[in-house]
Amino acid sequence: MIAQMVMVGFRGLVLDERNPIVRDIRERKIGGVLLFERDQQLDSPVRNVQSAQQLKSLNNSLRQLTATPLLIGIDQEGGKVNRLKEKYGFPPFPSAQSLGAQNNLAQTRAVAELTARTLADVNINLNLAPAVDVNVNPENPIIGKVERSFSSDPASVTAHARAWIAAHRAQSVLTTLKHFPGHGSSRDDSHLGFVDVTETWSHKELEPFAQIIAAREADVVMTAHIFNAKLDPQVPATLSNKTIAGILRGQLGYDGVVMSDDMQMRAITKYYGFEHAIESAINAGVDILAFANNLDFDPNAAARAISTVQSLVQQKRISGERIEQSYQRIMRLKQRSSRQ
Repeated sequence: MIAQMVMVGFRGLVLDERNPIVRDIRERKIGGVLLFERDQQLDSPVRNVQSAQQLKSLNNSLRQLTATPLLIGIDQEGGKVNRLKEKYGFPPFPSAQSLGAQNNLAQTRAVAELTARTLADVNINLNLAPAVDVNVNPENPIIGKVERSFSSDPASVTAHARAWIAAHRAQSVLTTLKHFPGHGSSRDDSHLGFVDVTETWSHKELEPFAQIIAAREADVVMTAHIFNAKLDPQVPATLSNKTIAGILRGQLGYDGVVMSDDMQMRAITKYYGFEHAIESAINAGVDILAFANNLDFDPNAAARAISTVQSLVQQKRISGERIEQSYQRIMRLKQRSSRQ
């Protein structure tokens, strides 16, 4: 059950027995993997994506390692957050901002259909999109400036995100609302360090999440590593019981899968130890711990995470009931994916 709560990135265009991800899936039975087109730590263009045929073969190999459905996730938002680039033979995918500017929901739906069909064709079943961050700060280095937000209007963000989700569901591809409770007002990048939105965040940034959850269209919600003293004066959202259990699950009534943003991002690793971060995230309500293995590559990331959670359960710092809760949510998600 613990292993199902772990998703990791890995290196390799093809699989062989020496690749640590093989053991992670076959023996440890982790719940999912994360794909990237380039290796940030090595500053290399070679990671997991070379062509559609290669990627489909890689994903088939991954799936054959386990009888339990595997979540195969990728950030395919379009624009600058685009893992399936034209140079690898994929079609062009415009940014969320450009779609929002056109404000044509039929066009957004068409782009989303192409995106979802492309993912389904290469056996990817989880898109880590759409970003439903409201474009509060157009100069935001990680959202607005790189065109990841549909709009500065929450209602427009919601409408375009719902069109995006509907198109993916038609292709049996799960989607991910991010970055809860809203990263659109930040001035800094949580990949690099501490991000405080206390003075810039507003409740309107919750609106797309609230509306999509109310419509029962949220498959996965990804947390942000942002700090907001008005929501929790102690810790960033990913580690915050007040934010996840209190707002997302309590106020918004969401009982689906919550996934962390990459736990190796500097907003977490510079300020919290590995064990403390995992303990806090799970107790806050996170179901899937993501380790992209791209800012830093640790071939033992999955094994470390699993053993850490096992130890925390043995010490009664995380309850067995809490693990069971996450496991049931994840398995329901996987069953729904296979039925869509």
